[in-house]
Amino acid sequence: MAIEWRPNAQIETLRERARLLSKVRAFFSQRDVLEVETPVLGQGGSTDVHLVSLATQARTDKGQRRLWLQTSPEFHMKRLVAAGSGPIFQLARSFRDGEVGSRHNIEFTMLEWYRPGFSLGELIDETATLVATLLPAFAGPVVHYRYRELFHTCLAVDPFTTSLDKLRALAAERGRMPTGALVNEGRDTCLDLLMSMVIEPTLGQNELSVVTDYPASQAALARRHQDVDGEWVASRFELYLSGIELANGYHELTDATEQRTRFSDDNAERRRLGLPEVDVDERLLAALEHGMPECAGVALGIDRLIQLALGKARLEDVLTFSTPNC
Repeated sequence: MAIEWRPNAQIETLRERARLLSKVRAFFSQRDVLEVETPVLGQGGSTDVHLVSLATQARTDKGQRRLWLQTSPEFHMKRLVAAGSGPIFQLARSFRDGEVGSRHNIEFTMLEWYRPGFSLGELIDETATLVATLLPAFAGPVVHYRYRELFHTCLAVDPFTTSLDKLRALAAERGRMPTGALVNEGRDTCLDLLMSMVIEPTLGQNELSVVTDYPASQAALARRHQDVDGEWVASRFELYLSGIELANGYHELTDATEQRTRFSDDNAERRRLGLPEVDVDERLLAALEHGMPECAGVALGIDRLIQLALGKARLEDVLTFSTPNC
């Protein structure tokens, strides 16, 4: 059998990719945002139960150690912000095991940037401006939606108060799964399934859709606040275009004690689900203890954006070599 050695993307596609990446750098240069590079390997991985981190064994001056391929450059970049870097951005190689499909690849490029002193609203505006700059053909209004309102409109359920049994049944029905298939799954897993299967395809149609006020349990590394209904929600947003999630932004959590608790809770949930625990990044926690300024940050899937810009059917069509062909 012949071995396939050719690149996935056509050479002209790679030229267009380079042009778009150049526009990203110009965008941030004009705003005096510093480009940085951080390690692909870290001492901790993502404890998020919905992400699968990749680890490797490495020989170091301190002996054999387990190091983690970063699911995003977030931990290292926050350490830079805590050290006084000011606003920074990065086009970073990132890794998430098992993520393969028309919009996923195990290894991918993440555009991530941090804005000390920015509010979440200011970061939403900047993210929308960047997307419009890179995708002028997709230019449209920026429309804001609350997570709760989307579930009311699209599914006639309340994500905060509907019983878990009903959410499990609804998610199984919409996902065409056998009855009881989700009997061991938690609330957030069911909500994530309903969001991805039912709501996301409706978003970003002739507009940039911004979703806010996610459940507080989905805050990850973001702060939490009370919404207009008095419900505790995550201080984060996601941005969608053509039914595709492009960006995920936070008003960043700076409390080291709270962040440690969340990491611990994540690993406890991993144990409950029979998933492997992930090493906590102690250096990030030390940076937060030192003090990180008020900050908003966002991660944007640059490969997906390029895929949209060039009208490609699969993410691998804009990559030099996809994971199966690497």
